[in-house]
Amino acid sequence: MTARALKELIAGPPLRIHLIGVAGSGMSGLAALLLALGHRVSGSDRVDTIEVERLERKGLDFTMPHSASCVADAKLTVCSSAIKPGNAAYDEAARLGIPMVRRADALAAIMSEKKGVIICGMHGKTTTSSMMAHVLRQCGFKPSHYVGAEIPILGANARWDSEGAHFVAEGDESDGTLANYHPEHALVLNIEPEHLDFYPNLAAIDAVFAQLLDQTRGVFVYCGDDPGAVRVAASRPQGISYGTGETNTYRLDQLETENFSLRFRVLCGTRALGNITLNIPGRHNALNALGVIALATELGAPFAGVQTALEEFRGAKRRFEVVHRDSESLIVDDYGHHPTEIAATIATARTGGHQRVLVMFQPHRYSRTLALKEGFARAFDAADAVWISDIYPASEAPIPGISGQTLVDALREHGFSNARFAPDIATIHQAVANEFREGDLILSLGAGNIHEAASRLAHDMRERERLCAVMGPGLIRLHEPLSRHTTMKVGGPAQFWVEPETEEGFADLVAFCFDENIPFLVMGRGSNLLVRDGGIPGVVACLARGEFIHHTVSEDTIRAGAGVRLKQLTSIARKAGLSGFEWMEGIPGSLGGGLRMNAGAMGSQMFEQVTRIRYCDQDGNILTRSPQDLEIRYRDVPTLRKNYALSATLRGKPAPIETITRNLEAYEKQRRASQPVAACAGCIFKNPQSIPAGKLIEELNLKNLAVGQARVSDVHGNFIVNEGGASATDILELIAKIQDVAARERGISLETEVQVVGNPL
Repeated sequence: MTARALKELIAGPPLRIHLIGVAGSGMSGLAALLLALGHRVSGSDRVDTIEVERLERKGLDFTMPHSASCVADAKLTVCSSAIKPGNAAYDEAARLGIPMVRRADALAAIMSEKKGVIICGMHGKTTTSSMMAHVLRQCGFKPSHYVGAEIPILGANARWDSEGAHFVAEGDESDGTLANYHPEHALVLNIEPEHLDFYPNLAAIDAVFAQLLDQTRGVFVYCGDDPGAVRVAASRPQGISYGTGETNTYRLDQLETENFSLRFRVLCGTRALGNITLNIPGRHNALNALGVIALATELGAPFAGVQTALEEFRGAKRRFEVVHRDSESLIVDDYGHHPTEIAATIATARTGGHQRVLVMFQPHRYSRTLALKEGFARAFDAADAVWISDIYPASEAPIPGISGQTLVDALREHGFSNARFAPDIATIHQAVANEFREGDLILSLGAGNIHEAASRLAHDMRERERLCAVMGPGLIRLHEPLSRHTTMKVGGPAQFWVEPETEEGFADLVAFCFDENIPFLVMGRGSNLLVRDGGIPGVVACLARGEFIHHTVSEDTIRAGAGVRLKQLTSIARKAGLSGFEWMEGIPGSLGGGLRMNAGAMGSQMFEQVTRIRYCDQDGNILTRSPQDLEIRYRDVPTLRKNYALSATLRGKPAPIETITRNLEAYEKQRRASQPVAACAGCIFKNPQSIPAGKLIEELNLKNLAVGQARVSDVHGNFIVNEGGASATDILELIAKIQDVAARERGISLETEVQVVGNPL
């Protein structure tokens, strides 16, 4: 269909027009314009969005997913550049001979009814076009607009105003359709190598921009600081330059930045027009605003109105968008995905005065990653640490050997050592969060769905603030790897790793979590515990500081906090001349864990010595009880399943220190001879009544049975050791194999003594 025929069709009587891929930001804006022009608009896509729901309220007939039937009575179909043959709606429209045009074709036809103002360039189009639309609206021009993102200050990404003469739109150069427009005016921001999956070289890119300017009827402005824009635009007589250099017609100087705001002076020739305050950050945005000022002034907008409009402007979604702010730290999301954009955004982040800038980056397209690898290697120089996810393909087929790791390797070769590959977009925020420190700025960058990681991190940061306020003194870390805190050295992250310092703070925390339905677990020193690789959602509390590690000795008793290590307790008892604690020597856990499990060894167990226990219930009440008040079993204290030990008083027997020392040495020798020294969780299985678990496993010839790096110890059959790289999944698979053999060959059901908690990957 010719451009003239399409223009006549869209400008004519109402039609049934179907948009294939309507949920995208560009297509949804086009749907809004067509609806405003009175057409009967339908659309299909594989996803639903908030924008689609808004359009449905305005009359859009939406179907999901794409189907042949949705185009059956359409007189025109419009498809996004992502739609290819094989799409059900596309193929049916082709079969029926329904005219089909690209998004840019339809937009150009709509724009031809007004004085088009095209904002073009490789970077900054969305922010600048929304800035231009806002300035003209505030100055009384009543423009229509079409921009590629949600713009809060404009109310929608597209709007048709029948009264105004102008139509502001960003022109997409990615597929060559920029040449379809015949605007009245244009603003050229920058031109450089990009979209090299479509263009063979820079000359082909220049040709498209040159054609646009040849088709521009009135004046256009271009950035005189950008070599590409100068190369294409400077020789054309209707061009007006802007920038910081002395040769530009419109210039800015005296640029100042503060708290991500900008202030600068604008000159036209030698005449000072006045000062501008811009409440979005970045030198590049100051230049973009200057381009808007230049073109708006040429169109007759009063400078005072331009000043006011720019001071009001707050930017577009995903353009240095602050998603979380607290007293010292910040999380910012930005759409930047080209090396130039990335470097500019990180430079902007640096102006905020934050301690460090941590970056999550999602590469966009395999072809771009390969073509611009060297540019990416230099783009992150101003960051302190970078986590790179796997590539967002944007419907592009993979290129063998190209992944997020490709960019990590490129950064390291360039000399940036603090770059890591975190392939899964669903968990990348966990790695960043665990390295977060107060005063950091965390930046998510990319054109795909990396913004979801920023949102998840912002949610966790807000929850962290609430937990801090409830608990009081103590420590909270986000997504702490539990492999650091278990004797087996495995386990995924705890969403909130919490170390309170006071009993009252802990009790308030417990009550808060149960009131708010936040999962809650208390963890000691990590022995007798196996955490699955997916980690633990919610709060994992460790009583390892403050009041929980205090102890006092009185005659033949020791009162100790739940965080006191059992090995430390044996040392305290020895110094006090109290016997009966020697069996605890070598057990890697804490008193709290020992109480919960009624830990035991060498024929002794915990509650044989406990005289009083202090614990907290789920309502935050702190109670003191004697063992007679509790339900106590072998390796299990049911009372403490839903209550949390805070401290206990244990009784010993006075004895000479020399005797206690000999007992400790004997126990240590016996333990070394019968238990492995490698990373393990203690005994894996409870002893069946008929035979000790270790002896059973040995008789079944299962010693040294292995899954991955998890192996049954050759020293003691009831121990599984981590030989250095085991996962929780390996260990659980090994446990299942042992249980299966024991059941099949001896009819014995082995029950785990080790606690298994958390989620699988």
